[in-house]
Amino acid sequence: MNRRFRCPIAVHLLVFEGDRVLLSRRANTGFGDGAYSVVAGCCDGGESASAAMCREAAEEAGIVIGCDDLKLATTVHRRAGAAWESIDLFFQVTRHLETVENREPDKCSHLAFFPLSALPDSLLPYVRHALTNALAGVAYSELGWDD
Repeated sequence: MNRRFRCPIAVHLLVFEGDRVLLSRRANTGFGDGAYSVVAGCCDGGESASAAMCREAAEEAGIVIGCDDLKLATTVHRRAGAAWESIDLFFQVTRHLETVENREPDKCSHLAFFPLSALPDSLLPYVRHALTNALAGVAYSELGWDD
């Protein structure tokens, strides 16, 4: 009997403050270390995507939000070579945040707001792609399926 393919679901948080976006520089994770990303993680089994996003936001950046504080900004079906693909859900927080703090300094060497007009060159390409789509109102895209 063949097992059905299972695709991981990753959740990403877009936090805007005026014309700036919250970015984190990855460290000691084994993926994209030294590059900037957004607060993110994967859904655990038996966990909804919005619940996973709320959990990751609190764990990584001290952002305490509820599922009602999120709206889906864009979705990317991403493939990295033949060995990896994921469904990436990019949520935008819809209310003003009181505090943001780096709660995982062992995995994040820098957490700060960056102007949308001057994003770091080291921003992960798929995060840049999704951010561009979210700002343009593009609901869904695919990335990495050309090979």
